[in-house]
Amino acid sequence: MTAVRRALLSLSDKSGLVPFAQGLIRLGFELLSTGGTRKALETAGVPVLDVAEYTGFPEMMDGRVKTLHPRIHGGLLGRPDLGEDAASMKEHGITPFELVVVNLYPFVETISRPNVTAEEAIEQIDIGGPSMLRSAAKNHKYVGVVTCSSQYSQVLAELEQGALSFEFRRKLAAAAFEMTARYDRAIADYMSGLCDPAAASDPEFPSALSLQFERRSSLRYGENPHQRAAFYVEKNPPSSTLAAAKTLHGKELSYNNLLDLDAAMQIVREFRRPAACVIKHNNPCGCAVSDALVEAYVMADGGDPVSAFGSILGFNRPVDTETADQLCVPGRFIEAIIAPSYEPAAFEMLTTVPKWKANVRLLECPALLDPRPISQEYRRVTGGLLIQDRDESAEDMSQWKVVTTRGPSASEFADLEFAWLVCKHVKSNAILFAKNGHVVGVGAGQMSRLDSAYIAAYKAGERARGAVCASDAFFPFRDGIDQIHEAGITAVIQPGGSKRDEDVIAACNEYGIAMLFTGRRHFRH
Repeated sequence: MTAVRRALLSLSDKSGLVPFAQGLIRLGFELLSTGGTRKALETAGVPVLDVAEYTGFPEMMDGRVKTLHPRIHGGLLGRPDLGEDAASMKEHGITPFELVVVNLYPFVETISRPNVTAEEAIEQIDIGGPSMLRSAAKNHKYVGVVTCSSQYSQVLAELEQGALSFEFRRKLAAAAFEMTARYDRAIADYMSGLCDPAAASDPEFPSALSLQFERRSSLRYGENPHQRAAFYVEKNPPSSTLAAAKTLHGKELSYNNLLDLDAAMQIVREFRRPAACVIKHNNPCGCAVSDALVEAYVMADGGDPVSAFGSILGFNRPVDTETADQLCVPGRFIEAIIAPSYEPAAFEMLTTVPKWKANVRLLECPALLDPRPISQEYRRVTGGLLIQDRDESAEDMSQWKVVTTRGPSASEFADLEFAWLVCKHVKSNAILFAKNGHVVGVGAGQMSRLDSAYIAAYKAGERARGAVCASDAFFPFRDGIDQIHEAGITAVIQPGGSKRDEDVIAACNEYGIAMLFTGRRHFRH
């Protein structure tokens, strides 16, 4: 290694730049830099050499050409211990770089802005940055390539011990290739959209798609012990998502835990009042809203107490001591809980009092109720991928229509609204009974809507008397109405749209059942 330790810095995102550069100076590095990065260092009083001074060639074309020079790439690609390379470097005055610190123009951020023009987007296609990253990453036997501020502390720590280990340089190189791959894919998708009028008019579904996720953790197994599994997250996930939640306590999360925790979050996000839901096998077996979280939980647990054993719980308010006291009642067993936060005394109770104290997973997501734009969801099929918008847009109740002779009372309407919001999260065919702001019976995932109605009635028992019913899709025949009338239902909410709607409406009028059509279906397969 040459006596001159040299680092090249060229950054669009300058987070953490100055303290990192100061650390390199302390370790004896000479810094070379370009444009805005050089100015930022000079302003902070960090000694830096302009790349143009080193290459003897000025920046030109508004900065488009500055690092694309043999003295730069020779220093990145040269192998000092290889005779021919060493001779070429000596002949042309090329000094090898020990470290390259580069991130890229904000192309993705630019195209995410509304009304951005193609010219604006194209100007944010970085050329020199990816070239330097690829050169350094290819030559990682000799060069360390740093691509994000989260790597700075470890880089400095290893350099303080002498030099970056080969294993660490290889890890940094892999991260660099990952960055350029994501970057190039984003550019390719955008350019394909410009070439494809259909894709340009519908940019959410480009003609080609590349997804990038980072592995968060390996899981013990998948849905069953013989299936391997892992948890991957998108880069910078929204703060109101499961990927942004923090595990505070408990044993390792399983594949099924993660699915159920996500389902619990999505349900309690629907409500502004304190809400609790109880999830089993990705379906709500209990859910309730009330003026106090403890009341909501007690009612949610009472929706189907047999199924609630070993469940996943979701709350849209911090878990307080009153709620924790109910959670710790002997005989209850809870797998995991997700909430915005936990009062310290409540956290202490949940982790010390019940028999399952060491095992229960406690997760917090402070931004659980924060609004976020509708995102897409993906589902693999053999040989392909299905993509759709998530079913989480706000309900437009102005479009709801009373289609029966009798309209719902105020209390029935409140229960119908509640039931409709929960029903959309039940596997179809879905029938859900609710009364006084809590679920009393659910029929989920049946091949026949009539079977779902039967199961909901069985689960509810006498509690169905005076309750309301939500159906995620239309009733194809009046037999479903006959079934729920026999259970004691007084009002129904459903999308409508069946060829036999008039028969269904007539059955409701015959029984004095009020019915609303929403005009929107909520299948969940």
